[in-house]
Amino acid sequence: MRSVSVGLIIFLCISLAACGSQKNQDSEFESVANRKSPISISSVKHEGTYIKVVYGQPYRKGRTIFGEWEPYGEVWRTGANEATEITFTRPVLMADNVIDAGTYSLFTIPNENTWTIILNSELGQWGAFEYDERRDYVRFDVPVINLETPIEAFTIAFSEVQNSLTTLSLAWDVVRVDIPIRFYGE
Repeated sequence: MRSVSVGLIIFLCISLAACGSQKNQDSEFESVANRKSPISISSVKHEGTYIKVVYGQPYRKGRTIFGEWEPYGEVWRTGANEATEITFTRPVLMADNVIDAGTYSLFTIPNENTWTIILNSELGQWGAFEYDERRDYVRFDVPVINLETPIEAFTIAFSEVQNSLTTLSLAWDVVRVDIPIRFYGE
């Protein structure tokens, strides 16, 4: 009788743990599924080096984005929801800066004529609310390209690789910035 009771207790504990685990998975799924800005991924691969960017993709919705919705001179998460993250499987040269393999948060500081691109070593941040400049891996500026036709959804994209070079473009509203990336040889 005692072994049946112990078995029943173990069964109940396992069942309750499984239900709790399922509830956590469901609420995680619901929180991701109900976001106003979907999660998007952009990637490129060249000779064994893989670069992937994961970001929340907000929409313009008739707003003027840079200088109004996203103020000039302030750190931006470079998307929506969690801070954008970029992963490099091998070192690359990004706008004349050597970037070691790893994953970084990608922040930007939009300005009218240039953007400051920031790779930060603190991962898992929500937005830029707890951004810490002391955790910056690298910072550099790139010029703004003004567009005639507005881009509705914030988009991060890589150009096709040519001569071991790709361009990482960030575009939204009537603004685009291009970041050159050079792959190292095998």
